[in-house]
Amino acid sequence: MIKCMLISPSFPTKMGGEELVSEWQKDESTTLWIDLDKVDRERENAVLTEFGCHALAISDAQRDRHPPKVELFDDYIFLLYRGFVAKKQNLTFEHVQVGLFIGERVLITCHAESSIAINALFNTTGEKHLARSPIHLALKIFHSSCGTYLKQLFDFEAHLEAIEDKFQISGNDSMMREITAHRSRLVKIRRTFSYHVTIGDTLNAYMDDDETNLITDEEQHTVNDLRDRLDRLLSLSQMYYDICGDLINGYMSITSHQLNSTMRVLTVITALFVPLTFLAGIYGMNFEYIPELKFEHGYFTLLGVMAVISVVLIVLFKRKRWL
Repeated sequence: MIKCMLISPSFPTKMGGEELVSEWQKDESTTLWIDLDKVDRERENAVLTEFGCHALAISDAQRDRHPPKVELFDDYIFLLYRGFVAKKQNLTFEHVQVGLFIGERVLITCHAESSIAINALFNTTGEKHLARSPIHLALKIFHSSCGTYLKQLFDFEAHLEAIEDKFQISGNDSMMREITAHRSRLVKIRRTFSYHVTIGDTLNAYMDDDETNLITDEEQHTVNDLRDRLDRLLSLSQMYYDICGDLINGYMSITSHQLNSTMRVLTVITALFVPLTFLAGIYGMNFEYIPELKFEHGYFTLLGVMAVISVVLIVLFKRKRWL
């Protein structure tokens, strides 16, 4: 589906389809936002080519997976980032690759699945941002998508705190598997945020070096705000990753300690019965001539010796704090 938003200082904002492109071409005072939502790739390629987008940028935007990036061309900025398809709990959401071609009078967004951020701004709010400039709207779309990420991380923080509390009381293998799954997801999310932070740094560098007139000084605050949000997302994902790692290490340490305690008790029991078994083995041999074999109180004497040995070993183990 191709959606268009056309704004002009001389008439009210128009919402529609491809028919608005011809109006935009005729009137240089107008600004256009064209959203290619789940459009066939051949059709999408034709539309982007018609607007003068570079073939390599189009190829990157249409790839199933491509690292987020920002690239500067003569007449526009190409920005590629990972947004949301749908929100789910506990970091199990799905990504959608969103491409933005940002010109002086036009913003083109393309994505293979519906984007939450774009759908949320394709209204009067997006109209206000587009009226300011296409780059401002593009930054706000990116900022909104990061806000959705941020909300998901905050929700996950509450879930992680609950896991921590339960884990300290009664950790088990099931919780261990859940934490390991969360840690695996955080690795992927952290990698995505790392790419996004690089995008924020690059946009700021474009402004500092005056490499393009599309990002004006008026957008300094917007770019800085976006960078701060990207930095926060990266730091939060790193922090949650470390917390999950600490929980896993803590569980492994507790399990190892419990195993050591069990092995220590078994070792003490084994050490306790070794001399007793030795004595029982000697006097249980079937030789006719064995010293003390005819001793009247030999049985009780041997039991007494074995009891003394047991008591001495137990006292020794306690002094060494093995028990």
